[in-house]
Amino acid sequence: MNSITKTQNSPRLLDQLRTAIRYKHYSYATEKAYVYWVRFYIRFHNLQHPAEMSAAQVEAFLQYLSVKRKVSASTHKQALSALLFLYREVLKQNLPWLDEVSRPTTSKRLPVVLTRQEVSCAFNHLEGVHLLVAKLLYGTGMRIMEALRLRTKDIDFDHNCIIIRCGKGNKDRVVMLPASLAGALKHQLQQANQVWKGDRANLLRGVELPDALQVKYPRAPESWAWFWVFPQEKTSICPVTGIHRRHHLYPQTFRRDFKRALESAAIHKPASPHTLRHSFATHLLQSGADVRTVQTLLGHNDLNTTMIYTHVANCVGGVASPLDSLSRSTIATARPY
Repeated sequence: MNSITKTQNSPRLLDQLRTAIRYKHYSYATEKAYVYWVRFYIRFHNLQHPAEMSAAQVEAFLQYLSVKRKVSASTHKQALSALLFLYREVLKQNLPWLDEVSRPTTSKRLPVVLTRQEVSCAFNHLEGVHLLVAKLLYGTGMRIMEALRLRTKDIDFDHNCIIIRCGKGNKDRVVMLPASLAGALKHQLQQANQVWKGDRANLLRGVELPDALQVKYPRAPESWAWFWVFPQEKTSICPVTGIHRRHHLYPQTFRRDFKRALESAAIHKPASPHTLRHSFATHLLQSGADVRTVQTLLGHNDLNTTMIYTHVANCVGGVASPLDSLSRSTIATARPY
């Protein structure tokens, strides 16, 4: 019996999966990833319904990803998490074999960090709003989605701080507002305000609000306080609600522009916008900032997560090699092997 016959008198399995994910208030990115892996899993087993499969089929699928597709350990774990969510939260199966499925081992790797000069060179090849976003990521340690989802009410010029709402782990935190960005951010808010006024004049539906705030405050989506700091130029259909409204800047657009900037600056490190966050933390520690302060600014729960940047900071500006203490004459007179 395939998945179509199995669910013909009830909601489709993927729709049930989406409903369960939204009930848990997971991000839309997580929803897309989980739906992708579950669909892939079902197609891999010729449309057999997951309820009729067990550990052997899950292991076969994950083995295919590792051996044939050669996915990374993190991608492997994401696919496994999607399948575990499907069985436990959608199919309501908490069978012993779910805990026995082998998990990939991951290695701790040092993050890629740009030098201050490399950051400056990359900025020289960006312009406009993307330059401002890049400076914001490096100047505050924000994640890219935290920056793009900023609302106008979250920038506090009086206290020189920015409030990050619903960051990773659905947590709020406060970061500094770099003094050098105050003027540019005020100009960006003026530009955003013109877009907001145009939307109100055109009676466009308001921006998306998190969770149930739109129900509690029905007029808030049209207010200036909740408008995006970085609104997208064109309006679009919200993939979750189906409402035609204005979204914030797309991260894919910024990633492409940032990649081009790195290439133009002849920076060949495998860097991404997230590298600016790594660079922020490393450069703060090199400047003498307390690791606890950096932990708070980054929003890390575990200090050990922040401590990895101390290894990078010490590596970059640490102890000199004993080779450098040898005199040139010593090296010149040394007998060859």
